[in-house]
Amino acid sequence: MKISQIRLFSLFAALVALTSAQAESLQFKGSEGKPGNGKHIVLMAGDEEYRSEEACPMLAKILSKHHGFDTTVLFSLDDEGNIDPNNQKNIPGTEAIKSADLVIIGLRFRNLPDDQLQPLADYLNAGKPIFGFRTSTHGFKTKSKLGGIAWSNFGPDFLGEGWAGHYGKHAVEGARGVANPAHAKHPILNGVSDVFAESDVYGVKRVTDENATVLLHGVVTATLLPDSEDVAGKEPQPSLWIREYQTPNGGKGTAICSTMGSSCDLDNEGLRRAFINTAYHLTGVEVPAKADVSYVDAFKPSRFQFIKEKGYFKKLGLKPADFGLGKSPTTGAPVADLIEAGLKKAK
Repeated sequence: MKISQIRLFSLFAALVALTSAQAESLQFKGSEGKPGNGKHIVLMAGDEEYRSEEACPMLAKILSKHHGFDTTVLFSLDDEGNIDPNNQKNIPGTEAIKSADLVIIGLRFRNLPDDQLQPLADYLNAGKPIFGFRTSTHGFKTKSKLGGIAWSNFGPDFLGEGWAGHYGKHAVEGARGVANPAHAKHPILNGVSDVFAESDVYGVKRVTDENATVLLHGVVTATLLPDSEDVAGKEPQPSLWIREYQTPNGGKGTAICSTMGSSCDLDNEGLRRAFINTAYHLTGVEVPAKADVSYVDAFKPSRFQFIKEKGYFKKLGLKPADFGLGKSPTTGAPVADLIEAGLKKAK
């Protein structure tokens, strides 16, 4: 083979690899002249219930369009490249983490192969910042110890908490976010108010004011409506906190965790702003007084629910590109159905 043919073949192979990488993930270039310029954020979506496949693209667009961060969204995919949150064993494209300044995860019980885990293991061993929301407290379920990390214990070891149960009545009682007076002026709470989440209050057993900076507490509400009364006798639970994590090689890093974060929770402006502020804080960029968290594309999130119908996501046939600019598909039933059902149960 001639040298020119070898070069042409190498160029073609590189182009195919690039096209494949683009097809299995979603990338947004940050708008120029914004505070986040020069920073790269990777968001990993992969949970069966809380529709992180809807939430992560929406957040990525806001971070890129309004704030200038370059963003990459990774999804759980099936063998044909369809988005399938029920597939716990495949999140391709994790090589993007190698250039990440921040990784945001919305994961549940993932059992990824070591080649997909390796970039995240290297990232954590380097003590870089991590932000996990909702089921990320139990984001992995695997025997892997890659990088010296007990991945099945990722929640307690890095985020500070694992699965500790529903503290409120799931799909019946909601969660009101209340600022911790001791840290009410923390920059992550800039412009944050009236936080409410339909996805109830998670129980928290390990996180305390002594081992973490608790910014928000979750207060159990009687229904899934923001104006419902607080439930008497229920102690507020930490719902957004900052902590220092220890790397397996003896280093330190910063983790932030929110037990709120279903896609339907993030139609709440206050919670959305807390998430965007967290990205600023963890990338070392000054948090705005009131960050713009308006939607880039119309966002009508689905209710949280397990979707166990065989072949459902294959039939849906959504690819990462289907969440690109100008697009905002839903993957489940309307959130109004959840609220209506919750109100009936509350009676």
